[in-house]
Amino acid sequence: MELWYKNDLRDPGMGTGKTVVLGIQHMFTMFGATVLVPILIGMDISVALLMAGTGTLLFHLVTGGGIPVFLGSSFAFIAPIIAATSRYGLPSALGGVAVAGLVYVVIAVLVYFAGAQKILGFFPPVVTGSIIIVIGLNLAPVAINMASTNGLENVNATAWLLALLSFAVVIAVSIYVKGFLKLLPVLAGLVVSYAAAALLTLTGVAELIDFTPIKEAAWFGLPALTMAEFDISAILLVAPVAVVTMVEHIGDMMAVGSICGRDFIKKPGLHRTIIGDGLATAFSALFGGPANTTYSENTGVLALTRVLNPTVMRIAAVFAICLSFIPKLGAVISSIPSAIIGGISIVLFGMIASVGARILVENKVNFQLSRNMIIAAVILVLGIGGAMIPITIGSGDRQVSFEIHGMALAAIVGIILNKVLPSGEKKAK
Repeated sequence: MELWYKNDLRDPGMGTGKTVVLGIQHMFTMFGATVLVPILIGMDISVALLMAGTGTLLFHLVTGGGIPVFLGSSFAFIAPIIAATSRYGLPSALGGVAVAGLVYVVIAVLVYFAGAQKILGFFPPVVTGSIIIVIGLNLAPVAINMASTNGLENVNATAWLLALLSFAVVIAVSIYVKGFLKLLPVLAGLVVSYAAAALLTLTGVAELIDFTPIKEAAWFGLPALTMAEFDISAILLVAPVAVVTMVEHIGDMMAVGSICGRDFIKKPGLHRTIIGDGLATAFSALFGGPANTTYSENTGVLALTRVLNPTVMRIAAVFAICLSFIPKLGAVISSIPSAIIGGISIVLFGMIASVGARILVENKVNFQLSRNMIIAAVILVLGIGGAMIPITIGSGDRQVSFEIHGMALAAIVGIILNKVLPSGEKKAK
């Protein structure tokens, strides 16, 4: 497939070795969240890594290889997968996820024939900027909770010291360091903080890392694939979530586009990005993996480092695939105390929210207009406040229940308000 971007995002003078190191940085960035989802659901971690890497490469193939994104395990599907697994078993729940991926493809066809511009008419800057702010701020509690967890002992004081160390290293490298190392703030934060945690553990000062799983892990192993099964009840329970997460997909594409200075909705086209996301999700679920989605963590690294070469993401994908066959390396990465990841995430997730704010500023959204104030206010409160609307379809054994909450609910309400509120009103006093 033709690489339509013709290397216009490629960093001049970036050699192969440096590009590989940058790819490793993105692999470390996505690891924590990508393996957390299968842990919560009860899936195989190696399968999740394999499907994240494979899904990312599939997305890049479908979209022409010009968008610097990484696809990892989606949190949006956790609740319906757990519910479907408890009722119908994991294989049937996976079948529901696979169908959800195909729903993406159907929506992409509708977008293609209706035109992306008509779809974008529902997403003016006041809506997209506010939604992207919500994406970043919704992740804030995740960062803080991780920063407060001190590996094995759960001692908050020590956890925060470790988190602050990783946070400080990321900031210092980003601002004060020159040369190639300046592009590796996340990797530097991980290495320095992990070395400190290992030293404290080995000297007996604090038990931060359990080295036993690393010693016991094999050097080579095959991921335990689980074939999906298709049950209409499980499908009706899980698949509708795809419609909700579509809003998140559009927000992510706009966030990455804003960072890159490219309109990815127009080229390669929203229909192609949706198809790429959907096929990655369907393929993952067919063989026992979770739903995939574009990762805000890696988008945060893009905003922090300004290295926008899509090849870096594909390198990260290859490393994720390799890691799925090497339990020893997976055990080493899994041993990284969550406080370290939390400290780094404070910066990365904040960068996502900052991108949303930048969209509002650069598009000169007029907050003297009451309509804009109301739209942004409602999106922020509903999205960050955890508002939720339960929906039940059918009755008895055929009853299907799901929820619209958080960012999806905020986006839907914001889109509706943008269409119904008059645009020519007077300025707010």
